[in-house]
Amino acid sequence: MRYASQLVDTGNGEGQPRSLPPVHLWDPPFCGDINLNIASDGTWFYEGTPIGRAKLVRLFSTVLKKEGDDYFLVTPVEKLGIQIEDAPFLAVLCSVEKQNDVQIIKFQTNVGDEVIASKEHPLDYKDTARGDDRAPYVMVRGGLEAKVGRSVFYELVEYGETRNIEGHEHFGVMSSGLFFSFGLADDIFGS
Repeated sequence: MRYASQLVDTGNGEGQPRSLPPVHLWDPPFCGDINLNIASDGTWFYEGTPIGRAKLVRLFSTVLKKEGDDYFLVTPVEKLGIQIEDAPFLAVLCSVEKQNDVQIIKFQTNVGDEVIASKEHPLDYKDTARGDDRAPYVMVRGGLEAKVGRSVFYELVEYGETRNIEGHEHFGVMSSGLFFSFGLADDIFGS
């Protein structure tokens, strides 16, 4: 059975869903880089200073676009390059529930997006940008991922299970009828 993925931006302060701009349709000319950086902990910086206004960060996040390995803030008429240390978003909350007897895992990001781990929004356990650690990432939209925060990851582990895949025991979680592996159980827990 197939379940629709959900992507809701709750950043309007009213708790009501709002649509996101169609950045995937915009292809404006490149206007240069700006000194905007998203740190690996999800903090947005402009010229080295944290952006303290959550509504401004949410606004910027709605016009974020990824092209290849590069990230841009785009409008219909301009494209500005920015730097991202790891992933543009951070998954700060998760909830596990049942829909028609199928477990779903819903994530909320630091900028208010909500996604359900599914075929359209896969959960991938991989090396971090620094390459010295591994972490789960969930696809949010348009090639933009959210790194799953450490406390949220510990919550996920509580719902984890082992599955035999091609003769090997993998540890992972179920969501939307799919098993998302975090890797070989022996590698994760030791033999």
